[in-house]
Amino acid sequence: MVLSARTSWFLVAFGVWSWFIWPNFLRNIWNDPRSFEDGPQPFFLVHLVLVVVSLALGTAIAAIGVRGLRGARRHPRT
Repeated sequence: MVLSARTSWFLVAFGVWSWFIWPNFLRNIWNDPRSFEDGPQPFFLVHLVLVVVSLALGTAIAAIGVRGLRGARRHPRT
């Protein structure tokens, strides 16, 4: 399957966006007073899992986009 360059760029942009948004979100959750009271609270742990999963998916999606761009370059539409 060959992705179009437009679709591939969208996937790469989505991955970059994920790496821009989620670390900032984690910083905000880290500074929230509900996150730590005698250790990490469930509030923090749930959001930490959300951030880790979102970054992993964002990275995978960006990798698919990069592979799509490479494939689109090798197989240009005629």
